[in-house]
This record gives sequence, structure tokens and C-alpha cells, in this order.
Amino acid sequence: MIDKKTGLWIYNKMNEIRDFEETAWTLFTENKLRGSVHLYTGEEAVAAAVCAQLTDEDLISSTHRGHGHCIAKGAELDRALAELMGKATGYCKGRSGSMHIADFTKGNLGANAIVGGGIPIATGGGLALKMQGKPNVSVAFFGDGASNQGTFHESINLAAVWKLPVIYVCENNQFGMTVPVWQSTSVKNISDRGAAYGIPGVTVDGNDAVAVYEAFARAKKRALNGEGPTLIEAKTYRWRGHWTGDPEPYRTREEVEDWREHRDPIKLFRAYLVQHRITTKKELDEIEKAAADKMAAAVDFALNSPEPDPAHVLDDVFYEG
Repeated sequence: MIDKKTGLWIYNKMNEIRDFEETAWTLFTENKLRGSVHLYTGEEAVAAAVCAQLTDEDLISSTHRGHGHCIAKGAELDRALAELMGKATGYCKGRSGSMHIADFTKGNLGANAIVGGGIPIATGGGLALKMQGKPNVSVAFFGDGASNQGTFHESINLAAVWKLPVIYVCENNQFGMTVPVWQSTSVKNISDRGAAYGIPGVTVDGNDAVAVYEAFARAKKRALNGEGPTLIEAKTYRWRGHWTGDPEPYRTREEVEDWREHRDPIKLFRAYLVQHRITTKKELDEIEKAAADKMAAAVDFALNSPEPDPAHVLDDVFYEG
């Protein structure tokens, strides 16, 4: 069972991620946020339950749908939103936008717009950790579509050969852009592919924070014991389209509403915490309000932040060693 401190941390992060994503959606519809973004709404349990078990010394690589991973790994809402809005106060000074946020101080090696692009980066992070003898793990977050990329197979093969402390977390949200997973993937469970490389493959309910937490805990223990990588498939569902302008012709409104009503990861975890008497409804209400207030302050911060100075456009681009 998850202890109270961990449970409240996960619940807080899930709410921060949800508020951030829904706020980004609102700002986009109000034409206050440049360009489209890929939202993580509905998948919050995965990032929160995984990152609850990581420190700043552990590493992650993220995806084009990466806000949730960044926030769960320690990104502040105000600087993250400022980055989405291209402001100078953002994590990458407005240069990265939505899909490339990185913060090495938190072990976040960066989000990646290339499908499957972060998988070899996390694998390299695992190699570095092993070579340095550090008691840490590297986590590759990626979607179901990335599991069909060569980077997925090549990275897992090498990590298995060298027994690297890498945990591959596939967030199967049912669609690779507009293509249902059953039309693009040769196996029923993506985790089955772990067998080809001699590593454990585990499928869990990605909307169940406890299931994700327990599966990751086992994988982390295995990695730190020098036994190599694990492939975790978390089956979940994105509530929004592939991007903010997606007309979503590939699924029905009824399907989306069914997931929202019956498989909301925040509602499910809230019920778990109360039913197991880990905390109270009042305490959870206070967490929700604090997350909402924090998000409101982040909006003010981002909207009132300065635009980048064009005179510094080439800063951080070229190495001057």
C-alpha cells in the first residue's frame, strides 16, 4: 500500500498536471498561446506514480506529449507555462516551446518532438549512470506509436545486453496520432515485446496510479540490483486530440466521455486514498485548491513575463569552450 506522504505527493502532481493541461487548452482557444500543443489530460497517473519514486539524480526522457513528465519530475508550473508561451522566463528562455522542455538540474534530459527520439537518450543516460557507478535509474517515457520505431528495438536490445539501469515506460493511450494501436501494432500487448530481448514485460492499467507505482517499484529494484531493464506498458487514454487542432474523426464522443466518466485517474486515485483511510476528503480538497491557486499564479506570471530579446537569439546555440 502507498503511504500517506507518497499518496498525497502523487495526488498533488496529478492535479497540477491536469490543471496545467486544461489551462494550456484554454489559453490556446483564447489565442494567447503560440502554436498547437499535445496535451496529457487523462494520463496523469503514469507520470506521477513513476516520478514519485525518482530523485533529481535519476534521469528521464520525455515526448512531444511531455508536460506531465516535466511537471512530475520537478518543473515549476510558472516557468513551464512561460516556456509554452515563448517567454524569456521559461525553462529554455522561450526557445523550446511545448515539445522540448529540459531541466538537467532535475534529471530531465528533455522532451522530444521526434517519435521515439527520447528512447536512445534515456538509454544513453542509463549507460552513463552505470559507468559512473551511480545508484540511480534512467526512465524512457514514450507512446505506443514509438514502440514501432527502430529506436525502441535498438535501445532495448543494447540495454538488455549491457544490463543497463533503464526502465522503458510505454504510455499506450490507444492512438498513434490518428491510428488506433490495433491497426499499427503486431501484438496485443506492447509489453510482450520484452520477451524478444530477454527482459520482463509488464502491462498495467495506466489509469490506476497504484498499479503503475507497484510495477515501477519492481522494475526499479531490478535495475538497481544490476539485472537490467524492464518494459512497462501502461494502458491509458488521452482525453484531448493528438494536438489542440485535432478534429478527432477517428473516435466517437461517446468513447471519450466514457473514459472521462468511468476511468478518470484522478477520481480513481482519490477514491483509493479515501477508501483505504490514507487521507480525508477535506485534505484532498485542500490539495486540489492549492494546485488550482498555483496554476492561476502561473498564468499571471507567464502572461506578464517579457518577450525574449532578439539580441540574445544566438545565446546557448554555439559552444564557447
